[in-house]
Amino acid sequence: MKSVVDNPDSQIDTHDALPVVITSELRKVYRTGFWLNQKVISLKSCSLTVHKGETFGLLGPNGAGKTTLLKLLLGIIRPTSGKGLLLGEALGDRHVKRHIGYLSENPYLYEYLTGWEFLQLAAGLFEIPQSIQRQRIPQLLELVGLSIADARKKPLRRYSKGMLQRVGMAQALINDPELVFLDEPMSGLDPVGRYQMREIILSLKAAGKTIFFNSHILSEVEQICDRIAILAQGELICSGSLNQLLGKNDTYYVKGQGGDWEVLQKWIPSLIYQPDGSWQGTLQDDYYDFLASLRLMGGQIIAINLSRYSLEEFFIQQIQMRKT
Repeated sequence: MKSVVDNPDSQIDTHDALPVVITSELRKVYRTGFWLNQKVISLKSCSLTVHKGETFGLLGPNGAGKTTLLKLLLGIIRPTSGKGLLLGEALGDRHVKRHIGYLSENPYLYEYLTGWEFLQLAAGLFEIPQSIQRQRIPQLLELVGLSIADARKKPLRRYSKGMLQRVGMAQALINDPELVFLDEPMSGLDPVGRYQMREIILSLKAAGKTIFFNSHILSEVEQICDRIAILAQGELICSGSLNQLLGKNDTYYVKGQGGDWEVLQKWIPSLIYQPDGSWQGTLQDDYYDFLASLRLMGGQIIAINLSRYSLEEFFIQQIQMRKT
């Protein structure tokens, strides 16, 4: 399957309809070795855009450069070359950080604090008034599925992995951010925890938040994301909507017998006749109209299957293509 790759201009456009995230030829090189004379390219000329209100999934195998890209966007590290904008400002702008939320893959939380105290601490860093904190903290605890009693009384060292992820998500939302970055938000969670985290992300999406996250759990990404990008060996190899990359949901592979050859070819341009008199091919038009037409021709369906790739199949295909 041919991949769809974003093709942004090399110069960053600053018109009014600016995307929430935009990068142009972003590159990061680390120096290693005793004399720092060895170069490791972690990210190669990455150009992508993320639009307001969409959920964007960044995929790739371990060591692909996903966390490096997140750190560059958040201003934690600086690029070797290239540039980017976050909410219309240059990467690393301090004022932008008031409008973004971030959950790391393995968040470090002060284990001697309760969940409530930790959220108060996070709110204080954003200078959120206590009157607003008293309203927002209970709302966030309800959103992430933590009881107020546990949050007030239980220190974080007694929290499970799933509970810590929920507290981490709550702190990422404490400032009511426009843009939320999530680094492996499903990491270490059991099926119930993954379901709950997915529901939280979908609720943020419904509220109009822009979400940028990476994950190894491709089935979750397929259910959540509007668009995705795949990194491999530091290089952005493809990006686009799921329909662009995987094919539309109404693409079917059909097998049947009977009917009129010329009419069938109009419905199925790739039509192939088999020695046993049956035919097969890919149908991309309206499924129900085709069945009605086939019935009028006196033909019948033997088998029909949705031919769209799963995200997992597409991902494996893209990574294997890079290795060959």
